[in-house]
Order: sequence, then structure tokens, then C-alpha cells
Amino acid sequence: MQRRQFVKLGILGTLLANVRSVLGKSQAAPLVTVDIPSPKALRGGWAAFAAVMAARGWGQEVYASERQWHYHDGGGNWASLRFKAKDQMVLLGHDHEYSDTYYGAAAQYFDEPETDLLRGAPAWWGFDLDPLPFDWIGFVYGWDGACWQRAQYDKDDGFTGVNLLRACSINELDLLREFCLDAPGLNGQPPSDEALKALVAADANLSQELLEAVIPGWDLDAGIAAAAKFLQARV
Repeated sequence: MQRRQFVKLGILGTLLANVRSVLGKSQAAPLVTVDIPSPKALRGGWAAFAAVMAARGWGQEVYASERQWHYHDGGGNWASLRFKAKDQMVLLGHDHEYSDTYYGAAAQYFDEPETDLLRGAPAWWGFDLDPLPFDWIGFVYGWDGACWQRAQYDKDDGFTGVNLLRACSINELDLLREFCLDAPGLNGQPPSDEALKALVAADANLSQELLEAVIPGWDLDAGIAAAAKFLQARV
């Protein structure tokens, strides 16, 4: 009789645990889908911008490594795409003017309510959230192979202000063109839209001819090498 009671209690305990698990999942805030192109769609423009920056000697601002693709606007605003696995990547960054989200140490430092940028997210989103050499993180988006998502919050997280999509030529070529204008071989004339589009469309596989058409007179080899590093990650 006592054994049957233990069995019943064990079954009841398992059922209660399952109920708590289901309730916990249902109460978790759902993630928000974010309208950003896939990492692969970002690669061509990001690599083109990195090539131009490296060719003019500013390669420390925009670059690719085995760990991440990095973008910095020179004014303290930044974004980094970091790789855990083929379909597990996080995009994080901060805009010191427009990020109204305060995550982690920033909430305490600025004495502001914390925005939990990982609320409802899978655990792997937190695999590499080190902001160094910067101080704060304003947004964390996760890519699962199908879409970008973020936690639920109503504040401006600063992603738009960082201008990553402009730098990657997703919406326009203006920013890429602007950073080409000082190339000595252009004689003060901007590169053509056709040449800029070809540079982006090469998807990090740049040639001397493609790069020279937009930045003649700068270090083409350095630009080509910088772009090629964007091919290391499996996107």
C-alpha cells in the first residue's frame, strides 16, 4: 500500500512539474520579429564598405574576423554580428545618442530601469555579449536561420541610428559613395552608381578592377584582403 502511494505521488509530482513548465513558457514574453536582411544579404555591402575603409587606412573601423563582422561609425556607435553556428548568430550594438535601452551595467551606471534584451530569448543568444572596446549594449537581435528576432520592449534601441543598413548599401549607396570621394584618382568626382553596385554585388569576392573603379589611388590589395575575410563565416 505504501509503495502504491509513493508511485502515485511520483506521478503527481511529474504532472505538476509539466504543468509548471507549460505555464512558464506561456507566460514568457514572445519575441518580436525584426525586418532586417539575412546575414548573407548583408555580406556584400558590409564587405564593400570594409574594403573601402581598409584601402584608405581605416580598416580598424569596419572588418571581419572568424568571430564577428564589426562596424563602427568612428563616433562611438557600433554594431557587431557574432557567430555561434551556421544558424545561430547575434547582432548587437549601441548608439550613444539614440539607444534608450539600458542593459546590464548600463542601467546601474545611468540609474535607469533595465531593459532585458534577452527576455524570452533562447540561451545561446548570450554566448558572446562582450561590448569591449565599447561600454554599453543597446540592442541584441538573434538570427535562427529564418528570421531576426528581439525581446519585447517599446523603447528606441538605437539600431536605426547606428546606420548599419546604410553602410551595407541595403537602402542606398550614399554612405559608401561618401567614403570613396577622397580617393585621389577620382579627381573630386564621385564613383558611378554602376561601379558601386558592382562592388556590393561581388559579395566579398572583389577584384582589382572592381575596387579601382570606385577608389583609384588607394591600397587596393588591402581592400581586397579585407573583403575576403567576410567569406570565412558560414552564412
